[in-house]
Amino acid sequence: MSDYDFDLFVIGAGSGGVRSGRLAAQLGKKVGVAEESLPGGTCVVRGCVPKKFLVYGADFGGAIKDAQKYGWTVGETRFDWPVLRDSIQKEVARLSGIYSTILEKNGAEVFRERAEFVDEHTVRLATSGKTVTAETILIAVGGRPWAPEIPGIEHAIVSDDAFTLETLPERVLVIGGGYIACEFAGIYAGLGCKTTQVYRGGRLLNGFDAEVRDEAGVVQEQNGVSVKFNLSPTEIKKTSGGYIVTFDDGSKIGTDVVFMATGRKPHTKGLGLENAGVDVDEHGAVKVDKYSKTSQDNIYAVGDVTNRVNLTPVAIREGMAFIETVFKDNATAYDHTQIASAVFTRPPIGVVGVTESEARKMHGDDITVYTTHFRPMKNVLAEKPQKVFMKLITQGKQETVIGIHIVGDDSAEMIQPLGICVKAGLTKADFDATCAVHPTISEEIVTLKPREINKTTVVT
Repeated sequence: MSDYDFDLFVIGAGSGGVRSGRLAAQLGKKVGVAEESLPGGTCVVRGCVPKKFLVYGADFGGAIKDAQKYGWTVGETRFDWPVLRDSIQKEVARLSGIYSTILEKNGAEVFRERAEFVDEHTVRLATSGKTVTAETILIAVGGRPWAPEIPGIEHAIVSDDAFTLETLPERVLVIGGGYIACEFAGIYAGLGCKTTQVYRGGRLLNGFDAEVRDEAGVVQEQNGVSVKFNLSPTEIKKTSGGYIVTFDDGSKIGTDVVFMATGRKPHTKGLGLENAGVDVDEHGAVKVDKYSKTSQDNIYAVGDVTNRVNLTPVAIREGMAFIETVFKDNATAYDHTQIASAVFTRPPIGVVGVTESEARKMHGDDITVYTTHFRPMKNVLAEKPQKVFMKLITQGKQETVIGIHIVGDDSAEMIQPLGICVKAGLTKADFDATCAVHPTISEEIVTLKPREINKTTVVT
């Protein structure tokens, strides 16, 4: 008989926490899960899922216009923000309920309140004041939006707020150049808002391949987003007609909504980690080893709170590896390399593997780069200039495929099976030996030709 109330206590009911809690409960372990918000975490409640619904909503406006070129007679149209907003929140509530039910049906006890550490085996539930003990504790609290502390920052919204705005603004200023900034700028523009995106750097999507970053800028402009680079906000002032944002070069932009998409940080503040002897880094991320174990032997952490690869499927896989390691006596470290991902700009971006710059730093001139740039069939009759960009990077005489980068319709769907190819170590010859499916966008990936480039040039 255990001396503890629970075999496993999970702090956070997001994707990683729910998967871990469910699997442990299925093994017959006594499991407790605490969640201060809605079960489902960032992805389900205020992230990936509602965001992609917004992307779909934004896309329909353009599709209606395109339909006319395909022979459809289109009458008067209008967009109703409350309808989309409320439909999304209804679906979010349904999905959150499913997450909670999954845990409870498998025997886990769910606490709808914040949990904070008292010591390495004890947590206090913040609302009820109840304390519970656990042999093993898993931290899966994820991250939260971060915004710079400038005068007037209280007037800005962050991504958590964007899904439930009372009204859709006429003008939106999105500050940032990462996933969230690019996605929401595209969404607002597609919904008819006059949208400006401002980034402190010279290219969007820091960390992505240089050519993809350039294409992302083109995509935003083609969607009607006014993109401004090398600017940082210094002040936000409320006026009778909205807000005025001042930037470090002295310029000012007027807007109805200031959306700060300037990054996210691990949600560890006030968690009491110091009481449990759990170390964090300078950003507040929980330090873990390859098995997701913290500096305290009985405490583990998965997902965005560790700031390794901040993607929902990664949190799930880390949680599964944790269960193998702790409860199945099968030490398992999740491999964080060659993870496919997508940015839901309009059109989306799909990538897997290394960038060209990374490839050249690792392998010098021992790489070959293949690219193509074309207008897809769908856009020809619609008379849209938007093109597809594809890039494939290989290494060595065998030409092992080590990177694939796509900007264009359906790239998010294509990158999943292509991720399997990269993970499996397939070669360009394997791609070339595959018969194309015609006419499709995806057929181009098996017909790519080498790009003409000075191999000594590092693309950054």
